[in-house]
Amino acid sequence: MSAVIQERRGAVAILKMNNPPVNGLGATVRDALAKAFDALAADDSVKAIVLAGEGRMFSAGADIREFGTTPPPDVPALPRLIDRYEHLDKPIVAAIHGVAAGGGLEVALGAHYRVAAAKTRLGLPEVTLGILPGAGGTQRMPRIAGVTTALELIVSGRLISEKEALKLGIVDELVDGDPIDAAVAAAERLIAEGAPPRRSSERTDRLAEAKDNPTLFDDFRKGMAKRARGMNAPYASVRCVEAATTLPFAEGVKFERAEFANLVNEVEAQAMRHAFFAEREVAKIPDLPPETKGKTVTSAGVIGCGTMGGGIAMVFANAGIPVTVVEAERERLDAGLEVIRKNYAATVAKGRLAQDAMDSRMGLITGATDMAALSGADIVIEAAFEDMQVKKDIFATLDQVCKPGAVLATNTSTLDVNEIASATSRPEDVVGTHFFSPANVMKLLENVRGAKSSPETIATVMALSKRLGKVGVLVGVCHGFVGNRMLHQYLREAMFLIEEGALPQDVDRVIYDFGFAMGPFTMADLAGNDVGWRVRQAQGRPNNRRYSGTIADAICEMGRFGQKTGAGWYKYQGGDRTPIPDPDVEALIEKTSADLGITRRAISDQEILERCLYPLVNEGAKILDEGIALRASDIDVVWVHGYGFPRYRGGPMFWADTVGLDTITAAMKRFHAEHGDWMEPSPLMARLAEEGKGFKDA
Repeated sequence: MSAVIQERRGAVAILKMNNPPVNGLGATVRDALAKAFDALAADDSVKAIVLAGEGRMFSAGADIREFGTTPPPDVPALPRLIDRYEHLDKPIVAAIHGVAAGGGLEVALGAHYRVAAAKTRLGLPEVTLGILPGAGGTQRMPRIAGVTTALELIVSGRLISEKEALKLGIVDELVDGDPIDAAVAAAERLIAEGAPPRRSSERTDRLAEAKDNPTLFDDFRKGMAKRARGMNAPYASVRCVEAATTLPFAEGVKFERAEFANLVNEVEAQAMRHAFFAEREVAKIPDLPPETKGKTVTSAGVIGCGTMGGGIAMVFANAGIPVTVVEAERERLDAGLEVIRKNYAATVAKGRLAQDAMDSRMGLITGATDMAALSGADIVIEAAFEDMQVKKDIFATLDQVCKPGAVLATNTSTLDVNEIASATSRPEDVVGTHFFSPANVMKLLENVRGAKSSPETIATVMALSKRLGKVGVLVGVCHGFVGNRMLHQYLREAMFLIEEGALPQDVDRVIYDFGFAMGPFTMADLAGNDVGWRVRQAQGRPNNRRYSGTIADAICEMGRFGQKTGAGWYKYQGGDRTPIPDPDVEALIEKTSADLGITRRAISDQEILERCLYPLVNEGAKILDEGIALRASDIDVVWVHGYGFPRYRGGPMFWADTVGLDTITAAMKRFHAEHGDWMEPSPLMARLAEEGKGFKDA
């Protein structure tokens, strides 16, 4: 297979990158392009060149597996290749379709004219991999689209539509038909005009805004501080764009390459590459035959129209799938549907959704008070209260009303899917689909495989996850599955830490500084402290081990349920969501410590971090060892997408490898001796530590 396909149309040569599925710009493609451009430059019969992509896209960019490796010495690196063809005297037109991202867009920016087909996405998303555009993107984009636009696109990493790209000047022409035909026509016009090639590297007019606004870069850094917290790549990107405004192009490219080299082998970039590959690996189920076909889903049902059920209904409507929502009482159903309507209306008011799109989505949602309305649904998701008997009663009814072959799914976050399935005569059709709240926002979908879930059922929910815009992760049955089972370890230690001497704001600060959006106590106030309180009341206190809910129960007994009541672990003023440390809570904590016979002590930030995160990792190791998770990287995906574990740290299991399993195991042994059996190191982690390995080797 040729890495570059060559064609001729009169005086116009066409080069099509051919490296399926995404036309990655690996060494083979770069070598073929370099040789083709050299040959065409020497061919006097060729007056212009069209650069395109074979298959479904132009190019999704560099082969990231090559990052940090030494390329073959006779193959040009991408920056040198682009510079070489940009300086040809023959017009080069990029015919863009599908996707032009990262290095793929940088390749197009090196062309002299750009044509884009309908439904094309373009962007420089390198920052999402912990790096920056390293093939001239930080130098050409501000020259083409302006400094502010370049900063926003590069630092956000977002992909834009071809229409926005035209508006910004990134592409010169939009076409409804074949982009290659349009590019050839453009090339022929350029030949006829005889004008010299328009090289992006030689433009300076769009750089003037930086000179006219001396505080532009400092202001941008201040504005991006929250979203770029803890990361290096966004700040390096800003430095590179700034260099484009102060240095000649060639020197700016050298500056960019130096910044790229500084980033590419750092833990941040390694972690984000790990997350990138983990998100793709998670869809592969080793024991699911590749020929397994899922069931067709053209309609859905949801039981419950509360916060979770309503959110799940929105997820289906957003994907264009008709959904029937069932509530036992008309009043609760109407209230739930009104909440859905208000949620959509708020999105419309913010300009993120068109009114006709809202109307279309609301039209896909039907309410009912009789479960018989679900008789024709291809999948039904139960989102009732977290009570086993309630769920079993619902599934017994579904067994009677749903058509043969319908997938019967439970949104349980902790309960035994096998026991729920036992209430039906068709356990092969039963599966867990654990959405995360708010369901219409959170990306994670923990799909729980029951002991009797059929391969077709598994294939259905995994394919449906993608269709719903979710990252589906297949897990096994245990209390809490992967995410919540690990979360329990983290929350337990946070509670014990405040009994021993820390305060909520101390723990939250350490966890926030680590990279989470919020610490455990701020999170509890946001979610509602009464939720966990009800669960603890139902479970009762453990008889043989330390109870972690003493202070949390007392907080709830005071009516401090969190932000919704204006007070929880913190106090809140005037409807403001900013948590304010409360002396009353601190007094309660100190009294509880005394009542428990605990002498409070100074607790370091390092101990807080280790006590919260090492047990979390340890539980992940047990989950992996038990086969509840298929891969360590699957656990990372769950925590990055479901619990806000900082992506630039790769997930808890990847992060543990960077810390060293020997370090974590030694700490867990110490914690085990000091605090109790629940801190016993996982046998898998201890073995890997002894062998000098990591979870990546498990």
